[in-house]
Amino acid sequence: MLSEKKRNEVLAILEKEYGHTNTALEYQNDFQLLVATIMSAQSTDDQVNKITRVLFRNHPDAASIARLSEEELAEQIKQVGLFRTKAKNILKTAGIIQSQYNGIVPQTREELMALPGVGRKTANVVMSVAFGTPAIAVDTHVFRVANRIGLAEAKNERDTEQQLMANIPREKWARAHHWLIWHGRKICQARKPDCPACPVNHLCRYAASVKKETN
Repeated sequence: MLSEKKRNEVLAILEKEYGHTNTALEYQNDFQLLVATIMSAQSTDDQVNKITRVLFRNHPDAASIARLSEEELAEQIKQVGLFRTKAKNILKTAGIIQSQYNGIVPQTREELMALPGVGRKTANVVMSVAFGTPAIAVDTHVFRVANRIGLAEAKNERDTEQQLMANIPREKWARAHHWLIWHGRKICQARKPDCPACPVNHLCRYAASVKKETN
């Protein structure tokens, strides 16, 4: 893992590069963000946005989603992975939010994770993006980039989240999540990271190991 000095330098560079970024998911209210995040598992944000642009235009809130049948919703989201399971979970979640929370998305991690289809990552996304609660959502991009660079040194997403929480100032948690995601999309890609174009190349543990192998 990088030293504290190097971690802080990495974060400062990433903030300069991606400080303007936010979630790529398109939404108009908290419920739409929740649904889009549930749908994004094993699917790209671009694919989810193509579907939700139509879905949310016709069904913008929990009440309208809850009125759909499972077959109707599955048909509308069939272009995302695991669409049948997601349709079932989204309908159950919409019903719970409508009946137990008067159509308002709950704000605590415990309440969110009690909803069907909502794991810790999804809860953290909604908490940080919708409600501004300090949280770090570790998806595949965050897991890969954080461990490559050396902001974390973990074998799973939960441990990565804990280490990032320890290594990143609390006031930057929610924003740093987006910096790591966008860095993973633009430069630090899974199969072929563009190390020469990387602004933290001189600090990155992975880049250092590649240089050592080629020398």
